[in-house]
Amino acid sequence: MDEVILPDVSVEVPPEGLPIGEAAARCGLSVDTLRYYEREGLTLHPAPRSASGRRRYGAGDLAWLAGLVMLRETGMPIADIRRYAGLARRRGTDAERLQLLEQHRREVIARMEQTRRHLAAIDRKIAAYQSVIGTREP
Repeated sequence: MDEVILPDVSVEVPPEGLPIGEAAARCGLSVDTLRYYEREGLTLHPAPRSASGRRRYGAGDLAWLAGLVMLRETGMPIADIRRYAGLARRRGTDAERLQLLEQHRREVIARMEQTRRHLAAIDRKIAAYQSVIGTREP
């Protein structure tokens, strides 16, 4: 199974990879956040280094990072992402990764349902204010 969370991430990356600043920008991260993700063990592997010792990121790295961004933006805790990354580094963990993602999906859906209820309440308040304002004489 492919190790990349978002296989549809398509970016042209030179064979030598991208420097950290450009890689971070393409994924919507700050350089500090990308370094934090590396320190926390959220990447699949340490970024390869150029001859001068600078990090270089390939297309697979960018796809993985885009997946991390998606998981964070959907509310997955860092601990769960760390667990997912650890599982992704090992063969034969597909069932565990699936279980982790299915649980996260259930949590995302529950938050979406709560947000829909809150939005409906906001819409009712807006309608009430519009009704009051609409009946007043200027």
